[in-house]
Amino acid sequence: MQPKTSSFSNLSNEALCQLRDEVADLLNNRAEALRRELDQLTSGPAAAGDASGGEKAASRRVAPKYRGPHGETWTGRGLKPRWLNEAINEGMQPSDFLIDKELKTAPDQRTRRIRSVDGNGVRLVPR
Repeated sequence: MQPKTSSFSNLSNEALCQLRDEVADLLNNRAEALRRELDQLTSGPAAAGDASGGEKAASRRVAPKYRGPHGETWTGRGLKPRWLNEAINEGMQPSDFLIDKELKTAPDQRTRRIRSVDGNGVRLVPR
């Protein structure tokens, strides 16, 4: 028995190119219909080429954790800033520059300590 010959082998080059274009259009239309259906199911546009079907999450801005003597701030991420390195070399601790999360102020402005006790009571002074 002879194997079946393809009907494509009988087509001219021009007819094959036209058939190729029709198949490409059909595939593009189906892909677009599937994208629309996916958008409806996920209630948002799917990112092209993204396996998760969604957009990347936006990076969040991190609040500063340390405040320097001249108002500089540092989040605590990455390399230590020069002002903090200089302060550490002078004998200070990084905890001296922590920002109070509740008041968003430097430690010297947020806390008070007992300086002395006199006859009238406790005298509080800024740190």
